[in-house]
Amino acid sequence: MLILLVEDHRLLAETLIDFLESEGIECDYAATGNAGLELSRQNRYDAIVLDVGLPGKSGLDVCRAIRATDNSDIPILMLTARDQLDDKIGGFDAGADDYLIKPFEQRELVARLRAVTKRHRGNLVQTTIVVGDLSLDLSCHQVTRQGVVLKLSPVGFKLLHLLARESPAVVTRAALLDALWGDDLPDTDALRSHLYNLRRAVDAPFDQPMIETVKGVGVKLIPAQVTPH
Repeated sequence: MLILLVEDHRLLAETLIDFLESEGIECDYAATGNAGLELSRQNRYDAIVLDVGLPGKSGLDVCRAIRATDNSDIPILMLTARDQLDDKIGGFDAGADDYLIKPFEQRELVARLRAVTKRHRGNLVQTTIVVGDLSLDLSCHQVTRQGVVLKLSPVGFKLLHLLARESPAVVTRAALLDALWGDDLPDTDALRSHLYNLRRAVDAPFDQPMIETVKGVGVKLIPAQVTPH
């Protein structure tokens, strides 16, 4: 098992890493939310152990950002010193799979990690997302509409994956920017350009558009309306 530990308390992190590695669990480590988010985008982990109280980007913000990426299904176990019900609900609302309150037994952390990764592996059955006549094959990064293969850039596929996963809900512009570039935002309005190219590929060749802009809010992907004969 390879996990990512995001924890700003250096001594606690070192103690946890030593124990986890003694249990056969390899660890990558980040001390800030931004660094943890970047590692989560660069690597594939079996799980992420994420502290809530991080400098800069909070653990809740990191969790939300991860859930808005191609790596959105990774198990996330949150660590916090907070034990109020609202804090727990906030963690689960952000997308956490489990919640462990400090101080905790290291053996319990290992047990919970093994439980969430086991559930995750058992649920890895969906490799295709279908919205109306549009289909995304996540295993080979192929998109088809009405049986026609669409040519998308890697950023275009990532953008469409996010919209399809949340469909028919609106995805805010801020969530799209964070999922695509994190804190390293491009100088130009690249998002507008990528959405334009995505519309050319997904909507332009077909009668019914699927990508809809909600002014002042964001963008959503909706199933094409079937015109009755």
